[in-house]
Amino acid sequence: MIDPAPDAIAAAAPLIAPFIRHTPILAVEAKALGLPGPITFKLEHTQITGSFKLRGAFFNMLTREVPSAGVVAASGGNHGAAVAYAATALGHKSRIFVPAAIAKVEKLARMRAFGAEVILTEGSVGACMEEYAAYAQTSGALSVHPYDTIPTLTGQGTLAREIEAQMGDLDTVIVATGGGGLIGGVSAWLRDRVKIVSVETEGTNTLEKSLREGPDIDVPASGIAAGSLGGPRLGVDSYTLIKAFVDEALVIPDTEVFNAAARLWDATRLIGEPGAAVALAALTSAAYMPEKDERVCVILCGGNATPDWFLQ
Repeated sequence: MIDPAPDAIAAAAPLIAPFIRHTPILAVEAKALGLPGPITFKLEHTQITGSFKLRGAFFNMLTREVPSAGVVAASGGNHGAAVAYAATALGHKSRIFVPAAIAKVEKLARMRAFGAEVILTEGSVGACMEEYAAYAQTSGALSVHPYDTIPTLTGQGTLAREIEAQMGDLDTVIVATGGGGLIGGVSAWLRDRVKIVSVETEGTNTLEKSLREGPDIDVPASGIAAGSLGGPRLGVDSYTLIKAFVDEALVIPDTEVFNAAARLWDATRLIGEPGAAVALAALTSAAYMPEKDERVCVILCGGNATPDWFLQ
């Protein structure tokens, strides 16, 4: 059995439930989005901190000992906001390392508002990860990795469990991928029961490149989704789950992300961040074409962006 096992995810769900939102789903008719069939959105961008990351953050802190030095993480924004919120809610200090090159003003503000000390780092995302890991080692703070630990994957897997409970029968789930924490957790729960489709942009194609070249890579993030999906490499456990259970790995241009976000707004009056629009862009760009009557769920994974980003 590849970890995390489904029974671990099932046990995690009630543990974190008092601290997070049970986010809704929304079925949208085909005509509204200009698609060949209806789809269902999982509105995880309405989570307390604006993304799915809160699930893994709380599960880490509720199941691991947090020292007096508090917790530390590296993030482009969503993971940092989640770690900051969870740490503050549970009475801990938090420090978040953020690559200055991909830092977004609105995400920095969210992290600070939730109580984090934010440290901007120079250089690549990989260099930021090294600085954060070094601080964890020297300070003794609990490291809450954005995607490369079993507790993080276990927490994120509760999202897939929730989708399946809400939708019942489900054929396909479409997931935007960064470092692999979300799609790894989704894979850990759904396994072979449901088709799992990964979507990335041309500037953040870590999963697609890993499947072609192996996991020992370093992808420099660029483009509109860099702040959401800019993981330099997949986590070890994420990669194992992805290799076993992910059915397709799609890569799309940034132009399709803007188009998908605009169509989402026109059809639903919902706004997601670029990472959320990437998942929908698999459909609006026709990179993924569902079969007739295929029951598809698109995860809107985050909403931490300025409301008009896709109009710029």
